Amino acid sequence: MIDAVKTDPFGEVNAIDVLDLASLEGRAEKVLGRGEFGYISEGSDDGYTMRRNTTAFQDVEMLPRVLQGVEKPDQSTTFMGAKLASPLLTAPIAGNTLAHSSGELGLAKGAKEAGIMMSQSTFASKPIAETAAVSDGAPYMFQLYMPKDWSYCEYLLDEAKNAGALAIILTADSTLGGYREKDVMNHYHLKGRLANLEGYNSGQTGVGAGGLFKESMQKLDLALIDKLASYSGLPIIIKGIQHPDDAVAAINAGAAGIYVSNHGGRQLDGAPGAIEQLPAIAAAVDHRVPIIFDGGVQRGTHVLKALALGADLVGVGRPFSYGLALGGWQGVKAVADHLKMEINIAMQLTGCQTIEDVKRMKIKTRFA
Repeated sequence: MIDAVKTDPFGEVNAIDVLDLASLEGRAEKVLGRGEFGYISEGSDDGYTMRRNTTAFQDVEMLPRVLQGVEKPDQSTTFMGAKLASPLLTAPIAGNTLAHSSGELGLAKGAKEAGIMMSQSTFASKPIAETAAVSDGAPYMFQLYMPKDWSYCEYLLDEAKNAGALAIILTADSTLGGYREKDVMNHYHLKGRLANLEGYNSGQTGVGAGGLFKESMQKLDLALIDKLASYSGLPIIIKGIQHPDDAVAAINAGAAGIYVSNHGGRQLDGAPGAIEQLPAIAAAVDHRVPIIFDGGVQRGTHVLKALALGADLVGVGRPFSYGLALGGWQGVKAVADHLKMEINIAMQLTGCQTIEDVKRMKIKTRFA
């Protein structure tokens, strides 16, 4: 019997209609397994921070301008030299075959077709080289969970560099996983093929499957930034920044970018919504390095608000997983295209011709 996945790496794909990003969750729940849906959808503890990520956008108001001569807004932008059709990023998410058989290959193709940035997790279910081959020169970044085993880290960095990764995103806020009750109730653990670990194990002896990431490094420090940059020769972006002092310290230690995120509310519950922390962090960064932001983005207006408060690139996570589940790579593209449509409307109605105009937009916040 022919393996359909090998014959068609993208699996079954379907065009999907997107009314709004929020409604995708309920639709995806119907096609995903209970454990898979719980893993993708949940936050930690009581879910306060996950919910606040989105509700905090209600405390940000845009001040629109009129008679600005805007026609057919241009949302194209450049990030670290890469040209993008829109300032959107597929935020790094583990094990995308949980959502669809194509996994990261579908995510990469959807991102490429939409003209946005793709990032791949260390815990990917497809190899770095295969994912990058689908990207085929489209902008691509690799996210690193720092292992204790430096030889495995070298392997990951080598693979990412050979694949043409634009930068390495070091996740710093996940030295332990948050407490997620749906996983406990469903007796669910991240399963399936962890392709990057398998690729390393294939050339090693005495390395148990999954063993390395039971030994993930918990004691992270600023010296890692230079170590990773010196070995890889790639820019290092620090993900999980929620405090201005950490942003300044990371930059002083050599970070080439700051990634404002609370991991989608999956780590420390009780932290503020990510957008609440962005203005102070952006002020501390003061344009020295680019800023990526993610956390609760479900609308084009959310993207504009994040850009106006200091972000250069805006990550979206769960909605892309749901789009992948519903339609494969076409579902990913449909989610991106819907967001781009909403961004276009918001730019027109706020009087912004370009993304640089968005970044100069006047904003009011009601943050404490």
